[in-house]
Amino acid sequence: MTPAIQHDFLVRLGNREEIAERTIACRLEKPRDFVFKPGQFIEVTLPNPPETDAEGNSRAFSIASAPRDDFLLVVTRLRESAFKRVLSHVPQGTRLKIDGPFGDLHLHNDSSRVAVMLCGGIGITPFRSIILNATQNNLPHRIFLFYSNRRPEDAPFLEEMQALEKQNPQFKLVACMSEMEKSRLRWDGERGKINRQMIEKHLGGLPSAIYYVTGPPGFVAGMRAMLANSGVDDDAIRTEEFGGY
Repeated sequence: MTPAIQHDFLVRLGNREEIAERTIACRLEKPRDFVFKPGQFIEVTLPNPPETDAEGNSRAFSIASAPRDDFLLVVTRLRESAFKRVLSHVPQGTRLKIDGPFGDLHLHNDSSRVAVMLCGGIGITPFRSIILNATQNNLPHRIFLFYSNRRPEDAPFLEEMQALEKQNPQFKLVACMSEMEKSRLRWDGERGKINRQMIEKHLGGLPSAIYYVTGPPGFVAGMRAMLANSGVDDDAIRTEEFGGY
């Protein structure tokens, strides 16, 4: 069940950081009374922006920070839309409106069941929040993150996930790259895209899992079909589609 919306908040934009090619993370002021579950999202609105277009002045963003952080972190690919041009250029301290939190994509309660997260690119944002929270609070859940990108240069939070894997013995990262011929970097991990063989290789004989899938509609539909064809019950698959990257 989706928690009730708290109400709208006016917050200040903090610093911005490029965390992958054409991908920025924005820190937002966290209201004192704002509470969310890792995996949820907010709607961000630009009040009175200097430019706008048919896509409007609001966007939904997964919260990439953990609940104990004193800020809210949202991440976006830079695309040719008025909203993203404004968000990437307005001064720090600019007031934004946030609404929420929304969403049911949060870690299941039964820690005896493995959590398997499948995502690509910006789809990692809700999983970053979930994995950070699990690590900070020493949750007993076994978590596998299958993280697909074209190149390491395109992968937000890749180095952080690699560090968290060393820090949290319950967390396993399986990162894969599909276009390493276009990369300037070395890559010793998996290549290609997430598929049934890759998942079975790393899960082995682990007990039944809960699967989480995030990303654009085509990715989510493909992963859901692959899981269904592998015999995964539909009740064990939780998804969230990201539109308008």
